[in-house]
Amino acid sequence: MPDLAGFGTGTGSGTHLLDAALAQFMRETGACGGLVYLLLPGERVLRLSVLRGFPRQIAAQWTQVPLAARTPASDAVRERRLVWIGDQEEMARHYPQLALAMPYPFSIAAAPIATGTTLWGALVARWPCSHPSRLRRHERDAVRASCRRLGLVLRQAADSGHPLLPGPEPQALASLRANARGPTQEVAAADFAERLPGGCCALDLDGRITFITTAAADLLGASAVDLLGALPRQVLPWLDDPVVEGHYRAAVLSQQATSFTALRPPDRWLSFHLYPNVSGISVRVAPASPAPASETPEVPYPAPPAAPGRSTAHYHLMHLAATLTEAIGVTDVIDRIADLILPAFEAQALALMIAEEGRLRIIGYRGYTAELMDRFDGAPLASDTPAVRVLTSGAPRFYATFADLKRAYPPAVLQDGKAAWAFLPLITSGRPVGSLVLAYDRLHPFTSEERAVLTSTAGLIAQALDRARLYDAKHALAHSLQASLLPHTLPRVPGLDVATRYLPTTEGIDVGGDFYDLIHLDTDLVAVAIGDVQGHNVNAAALMGQVRTAVHATAGAPPGQVLARINRLLTDLDTDLFTSCVYGQLDLARDRACLATAGHPPPLLRHPDLHTEVLPLTPGLLLGIDPAADYRETDIPLPPGAVLALYTDGLVEIPGVDIDEATVDLAAQLTQAQCQNLDALADTVVHHAQRTNPHKDDIALLLIRPRR
Repeated sequence: MPDLAGFGTGTGSGTHLLDAALAQFMRETGACGGLVYLLLPGERVLRLSVLRGFPRQIAAQWTQVPLAARTPASDAVRERRLVWIGDQEEMARHYPQLALAMPYPFSIAAAPIATGTTLWGALVARWPCSHPSRLRRHERDAVRASCRRLGLVLRQAADSGHPLLPGPEPQALASLRANARGPTQEVAAADFAERLPGGCCALDLDGRITFITTAAADLLGASAVDLLGALPRQVLPWLDDPVVEGHYRAAVLSQQATSFTALRPPDRWLSFHLYPNVSGISVRVAPASPAPASETPEVPYPAPPAAPGRSTAHYHLMHLAATLTEAIGVTDVIDRIADLILPAFEAQALALMIAEEGRLRIIGYRGYTAELMDRFDGAPLASDTPAVRVLTSGAPRFYATFADLKRAYPPAVLQDGKAAWAFLPLITSGRPVGSLVLAYDRLHPFTSEERAVLTSTAGLIAQALDRARLYDAKHALAHSLQASLLPHTLPRVPGLDVATRYLPTTEGIDVGGDFYDLIHLDTDLVAVAIGDVQGHNVNAAALMGQVRTAVHATAGAPPGQVLARINRLLTDLDTDLFTSCVYGQLDLARDRACLATAGHPPPLLRHPDLHTEVLPLTPGLLLGIDPAADYRETDIPLPPGAVLALYTDGLVEIPGVDIDEATVDLAAQLTQAQCQNLDALADTVVHHAQRTNPHKDDIALLLIRPRR
């Protein structure tokens, strides 16, 4: 990357319409914090949209939550249930990584936001540690009612053509207040605070000082002008310590008073008493005697930090280490790195690069524009640039100012409006993987401690990225194998429209056994088949290939006989894997279809007048169980304009929903869809499936419509 350039951020749709439901819920239940996550169609990531009562720096760790992750929000959506964690012990038992990142006493509930079978996201609520370990009945009812309200808001917005989308940053809403104060009362309150012994100040939920008395400023050794609006550690480096940060986080999350003693250099001890509520923290500051080492850890006096504090980085990096162990593919790793590294080190942009075929390829970025990334993507590894040099040398480079960068690389041209940069090599097991660039809007003197933390972080990222690239390679190989076993194209049959969709599950790298096929037997005779081999592994894929071969070998016989022959073949193979299948023969000249099923979900038939029925086929045993199993045939009319829908169970299996109910709902979707184009109808069906069920199983869909 020869130079650096400015990166812009986009804007998202407003989500303020969700505020009323969240505020009402918090008033009804006494919850001290609330989060609303949105799930976009086709995505498997929950995106934080609205928050109340949560500090931004804590929420930054959870702005994107993969559905595959083990968190209360993702479990609630994936399993369509209310998740309740009543105390620290229960948190550690069910979510150990979350407990490690936030080791404070509080209670939390998470529930899916849904309307009917359609999932929209999740509601997460937090209660103070004083809350009973069980969720009260009225609170449980309020959670469900609030999820219904939020779901209706989201559905109405989507139906109107203006869906609510998460913005580039979560919308932090004002904290709920019991009453409002006028100017006269504000002055009286300030005078009251000034008359109290010692000193006091107020922090907002993000930890910034919003009010401070003269006595408190004197005790802290700084002017009120410098302190107002600042994070204490930014102005008072002796408070930049994980111990102090831990007390602040404990007060915010548990809503319980806490205190600590700190040494103001060179020899003055101060006691801090923190009193939290949903709007922030009141702090009382007073002189104190030296605290015994066994009771209160001394807060040492470090050199003035460059922005981020050690305390903030400490918690973010603990969370990064925990979450990277759950990251799956490269995209997942990139998202988690960007979400956590930028706030941890208070950087404004990053670019992640890998060495590939003699070039440095940009595989992820945040805070930069796509145009700039395109310009620098593919820099030769032979070029003399900061990103290449740190990769080849294995030594990081830090530039506090552009002048520093210019001295090291005279050809450098400032293009991004940034003021400081860190170039970090990504090396694992002695092998270079890539480079990471962090950029800052302001001058940033990197302390020796921060350089060490950044370098260690780069090693952690390198290992996660290396594992993710290997996973992606195996995933691509598995799905390439699966695609090779499915028909590349289906035969074109005069008088017949066909549309297919195949969606492999995005979890894991195993190969599924879903298949479909269409065989042109004669001028007006067509065979169709769809099925699902049990399991997700190479054996399932191999058996799926054998079943497809057997279907082709026996096609032309009556459907019941075709299934019986395949059943005997699979029984003889003794694979311990069973297969469901629907096989049918379409007679286009007579406008009829004959179908038989082996334990497969029933086909749907949308009539020309658009009403849709679930076909009442008599189910036979799964293939491969009993060699003497019998498969009864059902003859149905298939007039021109009717649509026969064959599908696998991934389309209708929804956690917590009866499969018959989900099948009826799918039939209703076919009835409501006004699409005349079969491809558009297939897209509508798949879109509905993705909205109603973040699928954990493969989905195969075959739509067939005869025409004159």
